[in-house]
Amino acid sequence: MKENISLNEHIAAHCHDSMEIALSAERHPLWARSCPEMSDIEFIHFGLLRGIGCDDSGRDFLQTIDDIHNQQLPVSTYFNSLKSPRRMHMLEAVEKQSYRLHCHTLASHEIDYLKQFPELDQYTVEAADGHFIDHACHTEKGKNGKVYAAGFIYSMNLRNGLLKPLCCVTNGTKRNQDDARRHVHQIPALRKHIEKQNDETNKSEKCLYVYDKAVTDYGWWDHQKQHENYMISVLKENSVATFFESIPFGSQSEINIGIEGYSTYENGGIKFSLIKYRDPETQILHRFVTTLPISINPGTIAILYFKRWTIEKAFNNSKSNLKERKAWSPDFNALKNQMRLTSMTYNQMRVFEEVSKIQDSGLVHPSDKKYTKALEKRDQVAKKLGNFVNPLLFQSRIVRISSYTIRAVQNAITTGKSLVWIMGALVARLVSGVRKVVEH
Repeated sequence: MKENISLNEHIAAHCHDSMEIALSAERHPLWARSCPEMSDIEFIHFGLLRGIGCDDSGRDFLQTIDDIHNQQLPVSTYFNSLKSPRRMHMLEAVEKQSYRLHCHTLASHEIDYLKQFPELDQYTVEAADGHFIDHACHTEKGKNGKVYAAGFIYSMNLRNGLLKPLCCVTNGTKRNQDDARRHVHQIPALRKHIEKQNDETNKSEKCLYVYDKAVTDYGWWDHQKQHENYMISVLKENSVATFFESIPFGSQSEINIGIEGYSTYENGGIKFSLIKYRDPETQILHRFVTTLPISINPGTIAILYFKRWTIEKAFNNSKSNLKERKAWSPDFNALKNQMRLTSMTYNQMRVFEEVSKIQDSGLVHPSDKKYTKALEKRDQVAKKLGNFVNPLLFQSRIVRISSYTIRAVQNAITTGKSLVWIMGALVARLVSGVRKVVEH
């Protein structure tokens, strides 16, 4: 990070760096074209400023750009650019490089929330889920006279907390089915994305997706093994499967606390692993399914599913703090641009907060200290009942980006504050504290 520049300049520089890498990654990108009215760098930068701000509409944002940043942009130019297929493909390429740059930044600071699970070192672990917001005001009604929410599927990298846009599901009218149940159209869209990724990507890492029970199609996931795509989910209540054999595991290992069974089951000739995990705090039994190799500890599989809920905190940040509650347009190109700019905005916030948290090894973020204290109280209550909190829960975790961080970034951009100022403000929020390892 170049600290002697304004925060706004830092964000613009990140857009430029991402664009340069995206251009060099393709020999003759069809999306590369100059536009005198608004360059692609400006389009991305404006998109991030809209994502960071709390503007109620596109026109509200354009007035903010004019009044605060002294940059005039014709209304038609901006809205046409949002719907441009070329801009959509351009942003798709640039967002991927932006994500990789942020991953590199966090990895260079040794930020890894899965380092306690070395067996996952060869995996990209992502929690995926659908996210729905209000449809755009000009969205046409469907054949049934109704308009639904606009929907997307995102994934969160459980190693560093970065958000990745996977696919746009619906604009509120066009749906895979008329059934109002969200999972009916989420899963086909997710499969299509993964299959497209298989065709386009020469990946070196294995991919592990953690999703809810709607994702469990054993035949499809069995086929994905040849592409080194794996899944973890929860067993459906009405699932029919036949026991095949037990899988040996280290029952005395702390990582496998609460595991009551690890077995291979069969459904329609397809084999998968079933994990029975009893929460040592509540004594509630959970059953998880996975297509991972049996060498992976069952306790690791169980805890990864619980980490899946972290992505909901990102959605909460987006709606509550960044006010991203409504689709920018009913046009699918515009929705895809919104989805990618939302991810890029969130990731910029995530990097600021994560880097600030490691500036002093003797200090922790207030939310971490609060969470640890809450766990200690839960552990005390559980022990009175003869139970205990799983020690794995006391390890470092991806937290919700604090409202203070988001407000500080918003204010720094509005007032022209520097990157040095924002990092100093975030570090000043840290408090003394040491994470406690609980014995049971």
